[in-house]
Amino acid sequence: MAFLAGPRLLDWASSPPHLQFNKFVLTGYRPASSGSGCLRSLFYLHNELGNIYTHGALPIIHCTLACRPWLRPAALVGYTVLSGVAGWRALTAPSTSARLRAFGWQAAARLLVFGARGVGLGSGAPGSLHCYLRMDALALLGGLVNVARLPERWGPGRFDYWGNSHQIMHLLSVGSILQLHAGVVPDLLWAAHHTCPPD
Repeated sequence: MAFLAGPRLLDWASSPPHLQFNKFVLTGYRPASSGSGCLRSLFYLHNELGNIYTHGALPIIHCTLACRPWLRPAALVGYTVLSGVAGWRALTAPSTSARLRAFGWQAAARLLVFGARGVGLGSGAPGSLHCYLRMDALALLGGLVNVARLPERWGPGRFDYWGNSHQIMHLLSVGSILQLHAGVVPDLLWAAHHTCPPD
């Protein structure tokens, strides 16, 4: 996915303070950027690139709009731009709740795609839509648990090492990714063998 030369990347110590949450990732940090700089970062290699592209919906849109070739490219580009804006807002968010809200428009766009599929305007493998709905439900639940700081809020000190909200969020994220996989694989197989009806 790296097509452009990007800016000089930073090491952990030189990165903006809001990105210094994992001292074990030592290099590859993007410098503070404008909105256009964040969009440009979709096309050069840095340590968040994989995270951006796995915020999972491009294959869903591709398969859902397989029989709508005039709409599919616009939807894919639109979602990619929306993802760039959401990423920029999340990176510059002053709090965890603002970071969660930054991804709200992406979730709304996915729900629109899911709705199109649910009412027959989109296409895809039977059963995949249920996987995608579970995927987003698990991701949302993980985000809410992390923002609410549950259960450690109920017993400060009791969950310092195990069972805290951040760990629960990660477990729910794994479940979410598994649901994405369970939906995308049959969708891609379906798309490879499906013939769209004539207009």
